[in-house]
Amino acid sequence: MKATSGQQRDFWPAMGFLLPNLLGFLVFTAGPVLFSLAIAFTNWDLQRTMPFRWIGLRNFTELFADQQFWLYALNTVYLMLGMPVAIAGSLLLAILLSQNLRGIVVYRTLFYLPTFTSGVALMILWKALYNPDFGPINAIINAISGWLHRKLGVGVVEAPVWLLSTKNLFGLAMLLAFAVGLFGAYKVLRLAMGRWALLVVAAAAALLLWHWRCTAGLDVERVGLSREQWGLGARDAIIIMGIWIAIGGSNMLLYLAALSNVPQELYEAAQIDGAGRWATFCNVTWPQLAPTTFFIVVMSFIGGLQGGFEQARVMTYGGPAGTTTTLVYYIYTKAFEEFQIGYASAVSWVLFVIIFAVTLLNWKFGAKELSY
Repeated sequence: MKATSGQQRDFWPAMGFLLPNLLGFLVFTAGPVLFSLAIAFTNWDLQRTMPFRWIGLRNFTELFADQQFWLYALNTVYLMLGMPVAIAGSLLLAILLSQNLRGIVVYRTLFYLPTFTSGVALMILWKALYNPDFGPINAIINAISGWLHRKLGVGVVEAPVWLLSTKNLFGLAMLLAFAVGLFGAYKVLRLAMGRWALLVVAAAAALLLWHWRCTAGLDVERVGLSREQWGLGARDAIIIMGIWIAIGGSNMLLYLAALSNVPQELYEAAQIDGAGRWATFCNVTWPQLAPTTFFIVVMSFIGGLQGGFEQARVMTYGGPAGTTTTLVYYIYTKAFEEFQIGYASAVSWVLFVIIFAVTLLNWKFGAKELSY
């Protein structure tokens, strides 16, 4: 279909209006992205310790052989373990704040108010809360532990040193994931094996738990587990802070908006059928929230894989012993502290491929669960 004379006449004025934005995108977004892809195949080092030259895939081969890269990738994944708790907390809070009660607008404002605070300010506040010597969190733990010791004779619990500790609860997290997987396996096997399914799953659980050390944490110097690293540490402190920040944030607002769009006729039909609160939530509310949940999960994965820089920079400087260094903070240190621009660009593009692949998987499998 040919453009009319009027459309042709309006084309160039329209392009004139679009040109500033287009140039800004090319200069400040597309250009740097393509430039980083090119220098990922070079040995560019701002310290000029060696001549600048094309080295092909050497940065990528060194990256995948680098133990630090895999440790920091594990840190990134570990810090995302609080994501399901944060999403579930946002949904629960949205349900509570969606009730038609007097003064509910005030409560919504109070819960969302911390979101307006700068991330750096919140992290400085939490850093003070986690102080092992005079922080209020440890003061409360020590007070409760002392009271239990005096009244009940319970042994004194040593308060964690939080941001100064390399310990973590990775084994516990994997145990919870293992339990969820066993429950799913039991559901599947029960259809084929009947009552024997429970025996098979129980035997498999006992064998794997005997072989696997669930009371262990991520090792500091290698990719593996260590019993000495079991406990609360810097990574867990950042996860707790992240959950607190996320529960009353934008996810809560998205769920509030989605809850207001659930047709009341569905609730009335469920009430007529005699459905209780839990049955109504599972069969009416939750299916209607599927598109919102899908969006939140996808964006949370992207944000989690890209996150960790502010926390590391403000609270721990990537320590102790690199336990809070994520891939994004690793890119920063390589580029702007060690000045290995080529290597940092290679890490950036590997991270981009990981995020792209995870997003595609979410779209492929998550979209099937959408109700509409």
